[in-house]
Amino acid sequence: MHNINRRTFLYTGALLCCNSIPDFGSILFSDGCAEASVTDIRGTVFKRDAPETIWKWSCEGRYYTNILGDKTVCLLCPNKCVLSPGDRSVCRVRVNVKGKLYSLVYGNPCAVNVDPIEKKPLYHFKPGTPAFSIATTGCSFRCLNCQNWEISQAKPHEVRYMEMFPEQVVQNALRAKAVSIAYTYSEATVFYEYMMDTAKLAKDSGLSNLWISNGYINPEPLAALCGVLGAANVNLKAFSDEIYRKLNGGTLEPVLNTFKTLHEHKVHFEITNLVVPGYTDDDEMVKKMCGWILSTLGPDYPLHFSRFAPKYKLDRLPPTPVSTLTRFRNLAMKEGIRYVYVGNIPDHEGNHTYCHGCGKRLIERKGFFINRDGLDGDQCRYCKTRIPGVWI
Repeated sequence: MHNINRRTFLYTGALLCCNSIPDFGSILFSDGCAEASVTDIRGTVFKRDAPETIWKWSCEGRYYTNILGDKTVCLLCPNKCVLSPGDRSVCRVRVNVKGKLYSLVYGNPCAVNVDPIEKKPLYHFKPGTPAFSIATTGCSFRCLNCQNWEISQAKPHEVRYMEMFPEQVVQNALRAKAVSIAYTYSEATVFYEYMMDTAKLAKDSGLSNLWISNGYINPEPLAALCGVLGAANVNLKAFSDEIYRKLNGGTLEPVLNTFKTLHEHKVHFEITNLVVPGYTDDDEMVKKMCGWILSTLGPDYPLHFSRFAPKYKLDRLPPTPVSTLTRFRNLAMKEGIRYVYVGNIPDHEGNHTYCHGCGKRLIERKGFFINRDGLDGDQCRYCKTRIPGVWI
């Protein structure tokens, strides 16, 4: 638990006292503004929805503070949920029980698989290796196009789960001959304590840790996480705060700050942008996004434009046209980003890795089959240009 600072105290109090924002009065937003437009789909606290007592798969939250006695403010993500005793957070997995904040997802994953690392997607980190992948329920967002809504928009008791505490996760990953453990599928940030304890053990055992995330996390917990991360893929869902609010239920700036923090801590990361027709398929938005990436992060972080498939609340939209993804890839490379990929389209040339020096193909990808004959260690075999990434 962390002590509250003066700024947080003041505008938390303002929210609690404000009667003009009944739908959002229980949530403290990162910019201190609780005004919500009709297109803002950010979630609200579940009032009086917590279990009366904590259960076996619970642990006290590591980033929260108390205000006004027994109220808690979760400081893990920019939602900064203010919970009275008995309340449940926006992400559905954190509760206030008798004035303490608890996570209900410690050691009870609802999804466990061994995946190719390319599925995350990570193309410049240990290609062709298996990743032991776990997830619990819960998410800080409310994406209309969610691909895993059955678990991301569920509470822990609403799904089938298994018992697998951190030591067991690492043992199972080693038994499966995985090279890494991926925290993925739903939103890994919401099971932060479980992820952190597992990641520390994994790192000590020689495994890499992969954070697959929407990037909606506060700087302090992210800085601690960076100490055990091998790589991350963060979904930059749009380069527009308005679209974040109406499509995803979040805001843009905290995600941009996440990229800055990963960059400062020298964590390898890759960026995914899901191209949703009618929402994020705008050339000018993509140009602005690429401009920000280049000026803030540089040209070497891989960028993946991923094809939208009709799902969840946007099941009536068409899939993203292949021509749109090809156009965005070409646009991003023209702007100066060196490694740009197209996802969810088999046999597209945007699946392969080409040297930014000589243009030769270095890694060929057919589905999850990888041919990396063009690489010599971390260099292009043909012109000896160093290729950014982590190669084994």
